[in-house]
Amino acid sequence: MNRKLRMGMVGGGKDAFIGAVHRIAANMDGLVELVCGAFSINPEIAQESGKALFIPENRIYLTYEEMMEKERLLPEDERMDFVTIVTPNFVHYAPAKLALESGFHVVIEKPMTFTLEEAKELKAIVERTGKLLCLTHTYSGYPMVKQAKAMIKDGVIGKVRKIVVEYPQGWLSRLSEREGNAQAAWRTDPKKSGKSGSMGDIGTHAAHLAEYVTGLQISELCADLSTLVEGRMLDDDGNVLLRFDNGARGVLIASQISAGEENALRIRVYGEKGGIDWAQEDPNNLILKLLDQPRQYIRTGNGYQAPYTLSSFATHNTRIPSGHPEGLLEAFGNIYRNFALTVSAKLNGETPTPEMLDFPQVDEGVRGMAFIDNVVASSEGAEKWTKFVV
Repeated sequence: MNRKLRMGMVGGGKDAFIGAVHRIAANMDGLVELVCGAFSINPEIAQESGKALFIPENRIYLTYEEMMEKERLLPEDERMDFVTIVTPNFVHYAPAKLALESGFHVVIEKPMTFTLEEAKELKAIVERTGKLLCLTHTYSGYPMVKQAKAMIKDGVIGKVRKIVVEYPQGWLSRLSEREGNAQAAWRTDPKKSGKSGSMGDIGTHAAHLAEYVTGLQISELCADLSTLVEGRMLDDDGNVLLRFDNGARGVLIASQISAGEENALRIRVYGEKGGIDWAQEDPNNLILKLLDQPRQYIRTGNGYQAPYTLSSFATHNTRIPSGHPEGLLEAFGNIYRNFALTVSAKLNGETPTPEMLDFPQVDEGVRGMAFIDNVVASSEGAEKWTKFVV
């Protein structure tokens, strides 16, 4: 196979927030082309969006059901290879299920589904169909996040003892959902977002980052969720104590009422010999803090010598020369590229490399939904510690 992968899209019309980001990311390496879409539940917006993206009229669909059925019947050399689902949480499961069962791979926004039960069902469908599901936990796509993961795996900081991960935002410090903010409206509506607000929206990113970077899994937690803006229906602030399966302890903070903050995701991991520190708002820098040594800044795109040689996973996901900032779009693009390379390898009967396979998949989606369930249960319960149950 020597061609671009053909992508369809559910959601992401001209009135949407994240659809354009996905399209830019998918197109960044020239491996993917958008060929069809059901861009909105509003027929007029769906048509206008498709035309603006130069999609042929016969492949602008008004429902995802119509898209799956008609694309499935197209010749193999025309139909889409995968579908990207960029709808609100409550419209994740049904199109993903139908796409997988229709023979298409899936890229999906996080959290993967509306409930843990749906997530488990999707995992079973993925296993049954043999199709790939990519979950866009974007922050795992940054080169220095991958470098941190490699260094921890190689024992540079020793056995992990402490993990502090925080994701403060300030955009919901007011009751924005009643002031015409469409993003705030659905994200704070339990019928559309799910049983958790800030912890489901950005706490899942923080939890995934903690597990991805360290290679550990959360085993127990103790959560305190709050709704601090009067009149809001879901939590907008939360603090969670964590225990990990190697005995390490952790703290996770997710807040959307931290006035003045933008997207201040940060993770610090401390081991027996030192610690690492990475912040999303300064993504090119990974700070290494070893005992009895000055702190060291490891930066994207540099040809360091051993013992600070950048890992193959970091270099595989570095796009531009050192000194140039690599941001969210590039991280998003890395996830799409790795997914696309894996799909292409499978279509060619080849074995994907570990670097290609380095993107969040269905298991991470199930754990993300389990995290939400466990945090809510812990916050509402009387027990100090809740075992992490998947």
